[in-house]
Amino acid sequence: MMTMQTTIGKERPPLDLRDRNILVVGLARTGISTARFLKERGAIVAATDILPASQIKGIDDLRSNGIEVETGGHSIKRFLNAHLIILSPGVPPDIEPLKEARKKGVEIISEVELAFNFIKEPIVAIAGTNGKTTTTTLIGKILESGGNKVFVGGNIGLPLIEYVASNQSADYIVVEVSSFQLEGTRKFRPHIAVLLNITEDHLDRYASFDEYAAAKFRLFENMEEGDVAIVNNDDPIIKSQVASRKSQVRTFSFSSSRILEEGIYYKNENIVYYMGGEKESYPTANFKLKGIHNIENIMASIAAAKACGVSRDAILKTIEEFKGLPHRMELIREINGTSYYNDSKGTNIGALQKSLEGLNAPVILIAGGKDKGGDYRVLNDLIKNKVRHLILLGEAQNKIRDAFKGLTDIVTVESLKEAVDIASNKAEKGDVVLLSPACSSFDMFKDYKERGEVFRRLVEML
Repeated sequence: MMTMQTTIGKERPPLDLRDRNILVVGLARTGISTARFLKERGAIVAATDILPASQIKGIDDLRSNGIEVETGGHSIKRFLNAHLIILSPGVPPDIEPLKEARKKGVEIISEVELAFNFIKEPIVAIAGTNGKTTTTTLIGKILESGGNKVFVGGNIGLPLIEYVASNQSADYIVVEVSSFQLEGTRKFRPHIAVLLNITEDHLDRYASFDEYAAAKFRLFENMEEGDVAIVNNDDPIIKSQVASRKSQVRTFSFSSSRILEEGIYYKNENIVYYMGGEKESYPTANFKLKGIHNIENIMASIAAAKACGVSRDAILKTIEEFKGLPHRMELIREINGTSYYNDSKGTNIGALQKSLEGLNAPVILIAGGKDKGGDYRVLNDLIKNKVRHLILLGEAQNKIRDAFKGLTDIVTVESLKEAVDIASNKAEKGDVVLLSPACSSFDMFKDYKERGEVFRRLVEML
């Protein structure tokens, strides 16, 4: 059994924050939690956000605790006076105050990096363009079923710094990490690192796809002997990078398209685990998660669970009970033989690709939103062969329409309600109506959750 034993973290002294001038940039939940933690540890804390105070929850609590808070913009002087800057995930790293701070030599790190300095427990970190949240959640549930006390958080749910601040004691820390969080890491070292896939995303923030991919690969930067890297053997970017790296880290590959000499693969509707002479089979017939993208998420989860010593029976039972997450290929209802799926969390082109690949029925696709800089034309074959009607909304609708012109019937609309009404009128028995935007939601909604909930309500009203 590939059970990992490690003492990493026990010899690392906690970071001394006392009397250091520390600036927290960005005051969403992660920033608020970070500022509180720093103050409790004796730092001289200031915080800044471009939003007005009226739009920031928790700002009064920070001020009442002696934290100086700047809202409505950033003053460069505040950045230059800091000994350390903690950057929240949603803040672009190239804003002018950060550029000036770097020139002066001010250290800039992410909240994940800060929290890591205080964590001694083994960290299981999950990264990738798509599937992170599902895989993180599933790994957490499997480890719990194996009798472990587990903290699940990071880019989903609770910020990692809240685990540290609460003085909890878990057997494993399971954390979803985004490229934004990995940008600001220096020593961050997971004991098990899972990289699911890398496809075009956030190209409105990164100068190139290579720069975006490089941020993802920071996941492995500090791993050493005794650590385990779990990677997608079917992803050409990941495969080439892993092959070119000289490392003592044990690499564990998974594949949904080919049989591996060692690793985990999919064959005849079974997931086969084969490692170190140990072979186990996981039949997929009773899995509630459907689609090849979910097979990949499940394979990665099995690999991580086996690395932590969880038994096959506990793994299989948990997977068979796991229903998936809201807003990710979530079946809302069936009406007159038409199925309505909410995939609002599909905020990039790769996510839409995986969702379409997992469907065998004719699709009426609702897509569009705020463009993230990718090339929609990579989906041409899928749109032509699987999408019977394409309904587009949001800022990106014209760009998407131009990419798919002539491939299928295309309609542009002004609202999600109009999109659902048109989809229901066009739907025939056996069709799938799929909301999978391939874009962010910020042009029309607060976030993908609000978009998905609006879609759910509209479908339930049909």
